Amino acid sequence: IDFDLILENIKGLNSLVGEGSSQVEHTARGARLRWPEPLPLTLYQNGIVVGSGAFRPYQHPATQQCLQDIMDGYFPSELQPCYPDGV
Repeated sequence: IDFDLILENIKGLNSLVGEGSSQVEHTARGARLRWPEPLPLTLYQNGIVVGSGAFRPYQHPATQQCLQDIMDGYFPSELQPCYPDGV
């Protein structure tokens, strides 16, 4: 696992979705600024935790796919059910 590549690609993906910038959210009374909620990824020596999920060891196939997606420069495909319209 290339941790340097993972961290570099995460920075790129974060900038792609506008990290640190707000979005306009329309309400019944007008509009307001809304900050996107982050989805934390915690890297450990022997596994990862995505969001508030369970610890996942690196040997687990879903963990390997998640990290491979990031190393390939994509958002993890496992996030598609939670974000069907994209990030």
